[in-house]
Amino acid sequence: MTDTDLTVPLYRLAHGRTGDKGNRSNISVIAWHPALWELLVEQVTEQAVARQFALRRPSRVTRHLLPQLHAMNFVLDGVLDGGVNDALNLDSHGKALSFLLLDLPVRVPAALARHLAGPR
Repeated sequence: MTDTDLTVPLYRLAHGRTGDKGNRSNISVIAWHPALWELLVEQVTEQAVARQFALRRPSRVTRHLLPQLHAMNFVLDGVLDGGVNDALNLDSHGKALSFLLLDLPVRVPAALARHLAGPR
């Protein structure tokens, strides 16, 4: 990485799909452009996601890579306050948690900035 790199939220590189079952959230991250895939693999790791969700205290974060789709799937255990039906906190649904993940800061080389979504 260099001084000309950008730091942007993950949503500029990818979009997400989510679901939940019991006390487990399932969040997929799909690159907007194939050129961004390697950056996602390099920086959106199990450790980075666990740090991003530290306040939710996941008991485990597992990443599954889907390289032909330029996507990855994260399974976060223990982040839904016991599960959607048991939680008093409606914001604990898996769909709401995807926004927390998509706010993860990612460093992007300036040469790849043209592939980012959103304002230039």
